[in-house]
Amino acid sequence: MASNKEIQPMVRVIAVVVVPLPAQGHLNQLLHLSRLLAARRIPVHYVGSASHNRQARERALGWPPETPAHHPIRFHDFFLPPFPSPPASTHAPLAHLLPLFDAAALHFRYPLAALLRSLTTNSRRVVLIHDSTMAFAASVAASVPHVEAFSFHSVSAFALLLFYCESRRKYPDDPSIAKLNLPHIPNNACFTQQFLDFLRRQHESTAADSGRLFNTCRGIEGRFIDLLAREPEWRNQKTFAIGPLNPVSITKMTGYGTRHPCLDWLDRQPPASVMYVSFGTTSALSDEQLLELAWGLEASRQRFIWVLRDADRADIYTEEGAEGKQKAKKRREEWLGRLDYDRRVERVGRLVEWAPQLEILAHPSTGGFMSHCGWNSCMESMSMGVPLLTWPMHSDQPRNALLVTRVLRVGITARDWARRNEVVPAAEIRDSIVRLMVSEEGKEVRVRAKAVGGVVRHATTEGGTSRADFDAFITHITQ
Repeated sequence: MASNKEIQPMVRVIAVVVVPLPAQGHLNQLLHLSRLLAARRIPVHYVGSASHNRQARERALGWPPETPAHHPIRFHDFFLPPFPSPPASTHAPLAHLLPLFDAAALHFRYPLAALLRSLTTNSRRVVLIHDSTMAFAASVAASVPHVEAFSFHSVSAFALLLFYCESRRKYPDDPSIAKLNLPHIPNNACFTQQFLDFLRRQHESTAADSGRLFNTCRGIEGRFIDLLAREPEWRNQKTFAIGPLNPVSITKMTGYGTRHPCLDWLDRQPPASVMYVSFGTTSALSDEQLLELAWGLEASRQRFIWVLRDADRADIYTEEGAEGKQKAKKRREEWLGRLDYDRRVERVGRLVEWAPQLEILAHPSTGGFMSHCGWNSCMESMSMGVPLLTWPMHSDQPRNALLVTRVLRVGITARDWARRNEVVPAAEIRDSIVRLMVSEEGKEVRVRAKAVGGVVRHATTEGGTSRADFDAFITHITQ
């Protein structure tokens, strides 16, 4: 007869539950973190709708598919009722995703609580890591014994600090901030009122987190992390700067599946000669602006890869999402065809609908990145030592652009935030590309970008600050 000890289930020391915001840049960062935790032999449970879990997995480039082989991440598909999935608006950023965000915040509460309770039966400790915009999860965690919650910030420490400062209309009395002579950027200019209301609802009556995680490193944002730690609501919380979360060593064999054709094209280009152009997955440019961008790229006479696509719908796999994507693609093909654009730029440019961004940024032929300055893209670009041409659109992006151009000086402005309601003419786009790619100013920026890339990559190595913070986080949650 088996002893009681033999028939009792094995009790794990810890289980981690990860709750991302269902938008690509957020899904991606928390999936990177999940992989790093799983590589430390920690069971990880990644939660979301079936569609967004699928999206996170299918777009997860940069990691070998067998890593980590013996400690896979378990995905939990939570049910979401139908919600609107309109196309992105050029005038109301993120409005097309708000119905999804509201649905997730409302309908994930019960299944999340049930998952946490089930994990506590076989784990001595359960740790919940939630996107800071999904703060409802902290109150769910507080309702289940033996669960500890941590907030994950998918934005720069610099952007978050300025957000807090603007909210209370007072900047810290610190010379490192004062000497920057920063332009005033109101929160309601970066976010729609509807999105600010969503954030407010998330943070109402929620329990306090035990700590906070940042996808950044102290080598580039240490002073801003320290200033955030002085915030009243942060003083009793631990802060861990553990970025970059993305892989920092990319080879030809790193990605999944067949190698993208644009990488073969890059192989044939001179070193640091190609401008990579991509504006993320949540933003839309007007047709008028797209035309000016097309002319500006051609007029610059620089090589380029342009990711030309519509912003993601709330659910990219629905018939509505697929149909909208095809209509947008057909519209782009029609006006590009009228311009005879493919033929005009065939020797120097490639237009693609989707691209392996990390592999492109890591390629020696890539010399610059025209970007919307989402933090995921900023960290990927900086970790590869690639300078940025900044084109911020909303949310944290204007402040990330300031960090890139004014603080770290690893980028040049392509579109000034103050002129965000204007169409940037082709001549200005041409000039900004030339400044970065071939001018003396651009050369200095590229040198600094390489130096910052070294700092960012070193942070993840033995003895680096991010490795030390990650080790400290692991120690904290497993002790």
